[in-house]
Amino acid sequence: MLMKLQLSLSVILLLACGFLYKFTLKSSCLFPHLPPYKSQQGLEALLGRGRSIVFLETSERMELSPLISCAVESAAKVYAEQPVLLLMKGLNNSMQLPPNSTSPALSLLSAIDNVFLFPLDMKSLFEDTPLFSWYTQINSSAERYWLHVSSDASRLAFIWKYGGVYMDTDVISIRPIPEDNFLAAQTSQFSSNGVFGFLPHHPFLWQCMENFVENYNSDIWGHQGPELMTRILRVWCKLRDFQEVSDLKCLNFSFLHPQRFYPISYVAWRRYYEAWDTEPSFNDSYALHLWNYMNQEGRAVVRGSNTLVENLYRKHCPKSYRDLLQGPESSVTGERGPGNK
Repeated sequence: MLMKLQLSLSVILLLACGFLYKFTLKSSCLFPHLPPYKSQQGLEALLGRGRSIVFLETSERMELSPLISCAVESAAKVYAEQPVLLLMKGLNNSMQLPPNSTSPALSLLSAIDNVFLFPLDMKSLFEDTPLFSWYTQINSSAERYWLHVSSDASRLAFIWKYGGVYMDTDVISIRPIPEDNFLAAQTSQFSSNGVFGFLPHHPFLWQCMENFVENYNSDIWGHQGPELMTRILRVWCKLRDFQEVSDLKCLNFSFLHPQRFYPISYVAWRRYYEAWDTEPSFNDSYALHLWNYMNQEGRAVVRGSNTLVENLYRKHCPKSYRDLLQGPESSVTGERGPGNK
């Protein structure tokens, strides 16, 4: 009898410890006044659990747009068993939110079980990569496109170090990506850097980082981003045009058809903000890039408009749709940022 009692108490203790550990893991995001937990060691432990989905915010802003919230929420919904990370430069190293932060999007995302917020420390991130010497010598204040260039560099270093899938913050996930190592074609024979995924320490990304430094030219838009990916892709692969809706294989990674993420091209980006007689099924797509950087005119996502983008919000990020979208009298636009290309 005593042995059974001791066994029962042991089981209860183990369950309690497991619950406490899980609660602690989320608590620093949900309750910023609690002692910080998510140090860099916490990040590495989390990444060791499986293939992560990664978003970056390289500006200092803490008020996230509904579009960023939708991108992160939709990824958390599609990849429910995987950690979804939002690394933000505006978060300090203690993992405490600023006392004046009232962002409803941050509160919404922090309450999702598999979403984790971490500070983005570029100097630490670039250590042990070809980008470190560049970063420690660059005068960021003199850089025309610094937010975008630093984002281009950070995504390369993070996925090289830890593996996973990087996504821009204007990418709405709709179904799981079945590939571990892939690039996403924006158009035939031209690669995007808005979505890509690799296992840790893949040599393709190392070569990208080397080329980033050797051929650095931040005055040309995209030179450190999609054009960089395309340059190295052409070194690795003999590119040809896509046949129908099939992907291309290149050594040990895939070059995915434009339909996978870019079924609506950048020249037609306004179609997302229009009502369709018959909405596309996107059956060949894993996620949709909304080209938010093109939205210089500030087109809004309006509740009740029956536009394609409103219906995407309703279906793929219902919490963001419910809590963050307003009606036509107080509509909201997606902020343009380095992760909204």
